[in-house]
Amino acid sequence: MPVIIPEALPATETLTNEQIFVMHEQRAHEQDIRPLKLAIVNLMPTKIVTETQLLRLIGNTALQVEVDLIRMASHESKHVSAEHLQTFYKDFEDIKNSKYDGMIVTGAPVEHMSFQEVNYWDELKLIFDFADKNVFSTMFICWGAQAAMHYYYDVPKYPLPEKRFGVFEHNVLVKRPIVRGFDDVFFAPHSRHTEFRAEDIEKVNDVEIIARSEEAGVYLVASKDGRRVFVSGHCEYDPLTLDAEYRRDLSQGKPIQVPKNYYPNDDDTKAPVVRWRSHGNLLFANWLNYYVYQETPFDLTTLDKDHSDKE
Repeated sequence: MPVIIPEALPATETLTNEQIFVMHEQRAHEQDIRPLKLAIVNLMPTKIVTETQLLRLIGNTALQVEVDLIRMASHESKHVSAEHLQTFYKDFEDIKNSKYDGMIVTGAPVEHMSFQEVNYWDELKLIFDFADKNVFSTMFICWGAQAAMHYYYDVPKYPLPEKRFGVFEHNVLVKRPIVRGFDDVFFAPHSRHTEFRAEDIEKVNDVEIIARSEEAGVYLVASKDGRRVFVSGHCEYDPLTLDAEYRRDLSQGKPIQVPKNYYPNDDDTKAPVVRWRSHGNLLFANWLNYYVYQETPFDLTTLDKDHSDKE
């Protein structure tokens, strides 16, 4: 089944060439099907790249999904044209009276700052509160996961001595629908300067750690009702995303190590080996199927349960 996106969105051509089933809005409106409504809160500066990565995973499922792209009105994006944002994106004011089956909140390159120093923090908190009442299940990725864990549960983030960078081995700790079909050992990329820690998360009764890595730490956390899913890594990454980040940092003179377990024999002159694609597709398919599609009400106007833990 297709992912429903605007016809002119740059991701359309890429996904069509990859034989991902996309459907344009006009055709979708002519069908008598209630697609899942999904919002992507895209905090990444490289918005078009991130759109394509996430839509690729969403579109590779058997579900029809209609997507709204959301941006931060309080932040000026410098790596994408104003025309692109005006054409394809909404902000909180545009969606505040809407309801969604699912939402994805991406990461952002603001890890060195405290949450309160981020110039769109107040707006993001509005979206977190909005999600509690108006979204059935939300997936938070990388910094987005750290921000949400801090906001909902007061879980701190900690700076790392060096960037956690590469492709790491993970293990499933508890069997839940979100990891159904996972191998005993699976791989996922990480690219971050901060972390949340198991000892803090384990103090929160509402959530459980589902998968972790001995080297990279906690990877997958979910609330026990499935309404919040937190992913510390980047299973949506393209084969060359880590390579691009590595060479960008080298060119800027930043301290950066060769991404671990990525290039054969850590030789950055060789093409990287992709070991996370099947896991990424399965993670998103499981979330959309078991945590969204099978549980969300058919009539979204009935979605008014506030499961927030904040006063």
